[in-house]
Amino acid sequence: MKPPLGGLRVLELGHFIAAPFCTRLLADLGADVIKVEPRGGDPVRQWGEPVGGHSLWWSVHGRNKRCITLDLKSPGARALVLQLVARCDAVVENFRPGHLADIGLGPDVLREARPGLIVTHISGYGQDGPYKDRAAFGVIGEAIGGLRYLSNHAPGVTELPPVRVGVSIGDSIAGLYAAFGLVAALWQRDRAGGDGNGRTVDVALTESVLSMMEGMLPEYGALGKIKHPSGGGIATAAPSNAYPTADGKWILIGANSEKLFSKLAALMRRPELVAEPHFAGNRARVANAAVLDGLIGDWTRQHTADELILALNEADIPNSKAYDSADCASDPQYRARGMVREVADPLLGMNILHPGVVPHMPDAPGAVRWPGPAIGQHNAEVFGELLGMSHADLAALQAAGVI
Repeated sequence: MKPPLGGLRVLELGHFIAAPFCTRLLADLGADVIKVEPRGGDPVRQWGEPVGGHSLWWSVHGRNKRCITLDLKSPGARALVLQLVARCDAVVENFRPGHLADIGLGPDVLREARPGLIVTHISGYGQDGPYKDRAAFGVIGEAIGGLRYLSNHAPGVTELPPVRVGVSIGDSIAGLYAAFGLVAALWQRDRAGGDGNGRTVDVALTESVLSMMEGMLPEYGALGKIKHPSGGGIATAAPSNAYPTADGKWILIGANSEKLFSKLAALMRRPELVAEPHFAGNRARVANAAVLDGLIGDWTRQHTADELILALNEADIPNSKAYDSADCASDPQYRARGMVREVADPLLGMNILHPGVVPHMPDAPGAVRWPGPAIGQHNAEVFGELLGMSHADLAALQAAGVI
């Protein structure tokens, strides 16, 4: 079947994480994404571990995209961008607000070339407001959105700074919202009775993170309560934490209902805990979570992770080892659903592991059609097929430093 976004064409004018992540999601579901890179390539080509001089990150970051080179500051670039825009449904960009307008490619100019264009902006703080001109990366969005404060142990436990989540989660969340917003704008434009007019999607890193903060704002607004970090536990439910094992692993156990706690107590051979006043009901367990976690930890330390997983699964108690890369790569559930798959990468000269396509759509699944391409790999294809340029035209543009 035709892929879900087959026929959609998107021009990516972005770099680093948020905009490219947005367009990768669209490309995975079949959209024709044309990524514009500077002549030296996207900076992410230099990130992470290299193989043969090429970034392993780039293999995933640039997959399923047609990559062209274009120096947006060169005199001839503007005309080429507008010719491409005329053949696209949407543009995704993550420059500072106003940068595209400064180089003659503001939304008004883009829509002269393609009146129904969807323009998706991703920036640190949004396209307006007192902070719009501030520099920002995903980590700043995570800080202002409230996540960096919460990703830590409880106050007073450590003097180390709040820890990073471990991935560029602020950028990725913003990219998800941008992809969702772009598709929503297309639906509004093109659905039956739609007006066919262009739309603007304005996504801020800070707002994307803040929107994930669950009850943090309502609790502060109504009660003046500031949500504090709670380490590995959950501030509103217990027991639910990571516990040490005999073989130096960590196992997560979620037994925060009456039925599950009763099962866990029986498995620990401590059935009397259920009737203990300090643990009778979720509120009491939350108030005494440190003591309860200590008791559970004393039990888990006596067993290996595999022994605990087997016993907890037999008791139907939610659990998992804290997975590292090797665990994810070998997990049979991930393998069965294609969430971990081997992809041949010509740049690297080897097969490498890629994450699969999310969301999984069984009737018309997305695919990894190709990994991140070489710099300018699709110049001839895109400029030739879409704009009708000859090899001589491309050679002239290259000589002039445009592509």
